[in-house]
Amino acid sequence: MFGLEYGPNYRFTAAAIVDTAVRVVRRHSLEYVAAADVQVARDLLNMTAKTLKSAEDHLLLLGRKLALERVATFLLEMDKRLARTGMIALPMSRADIADYLGLTLETVSRALSHLRDQGVLEFSETSQREIVLRSRERLQKLDS
Repeated sequence: MFGLEYGPNYRFTAAAIVDTAVRVVRRHSLEYVAAADVQVARDLLNMTAKTLKSAEDHLLLLGRKLALERVATFLLEMDKRLARTGMIALPMSRADIADYLGLTLETVSRALSHLRDQGVLEFSETSQREIVLRSRERLQKLDS
């Protein structure tokens, strides 16, 4: 769930980077159901807490981590979400990754090249967006 706003205005936008189906539910409808069903209220609280944690993690990433650490964190997150048979097929361009991480395109490219040169990852022969992680442990050290 995303876009659960408090107040009359939306503060954010979203862009789908993969095929996506979206369902719009009015807040007052959720509040009505949550008032009558404790499990729905609990689920909404859990989703809200998860969203808050994600926002806090992203703020820490932007405010406290160096460029290489940001890229490592991003790759580990994509590995959790997208890895199939040891391959991460990145759904975003390097420019989009740079924007998400608060870096320049060049900095993201240099960080990925550095990780490749260090044997942490390798690129697929067919696409720079397909990455094989060779050492999750070394990425996790950069992430911590």
